[in-house]
Amino acid sequence: MTQLPVVPNWFTVEQVSPTLTLIREPHTKPVLAANTWVIHGRDRDLFVDSGLGIASMRSCIPEFFDREPALVATHGHLDHLGGAHEFAEVWAHAAERIERPGRGSLVPGSLAHVLGAPDGIFGDGVLLDAVPEESYDWGAYELRPVVPTRELAEGDVIDLGDARWEVLHLPGHTPGSVAIFEPEQKLLFSGDVVYDDGTDMIDFLAESSPEDYQVTMRRLLELDVDTIMAGHGERFGRERLVELAERYLCRVGKPKTYAG
Repeated sequence: MTQLPVVPNWFTVEQVSPTLTLIREPHTKPVLAANTWVIHGRDRDLFVDSGLGIASMRSCIPEFFDREPALVATHGHLDHLGGAHEFAEVWAHAAERIERPGRGSLVPGSLAHVLGAPDGIFGDGVLLDAVPEESYDWGAYELRPVVPTRELAEGDVIDLGDARWEVLHLPGHTPGSVAIFEPEQKLLFSGDVVYDDGTDMIDFLAESSPEDYQVTMRRLLELDVDTIMAGHGERFGRERLVELAERYLCRVGKPKTYAG
């Protein structure tokens, strides 16, 4: 097994605003370098995704668990769901089935098999460049299944006391992909529905649907949004959202009409 260096601090924490924090795992390879967002509400805090679960957020950054937060799982891939078992409340769309076992690996070939991706798509080396402790066995990594405590659906509202977030069901990347939207701030947390990391949207996995993705992209073009906090890469504005959505639609084909 490849020996990797040990890093003392697995997570980086960026205070984006008084009500928003970005948590990252900088020692993962780019394909798994996902964003974990923490929205600090008046009445409670909300995590949007939970990283790989390689190190414990509850142990490494315990201050974020002083008020027991809830977790919105935008979808069920390992880089967004890995830490979900640390949360008392996990909210996900029913179509995502995050309770299934055996959904993750840090070995590229095994991960491709699990996700139904083409062979070689994730390279040929371990998907980390460091480990959180010397005894960590990256070859034994598994995504721990989680039973949702709340099933999210299109139109649901998440009330944090000082803001009400609307749930949008936006399938394509996965069947149960969701985003949350705050219409007054015109702010969208998009998960992997749309992101800007220099690559095309992933629609080639076993559970992906380019047809559904076209509908989702057309819907995003019509959404009155100013800022997108994505599951990968940097945050971006509406102009870039339009570019990304139109590029996808041009690549894949003419979309069908969103039916609600």
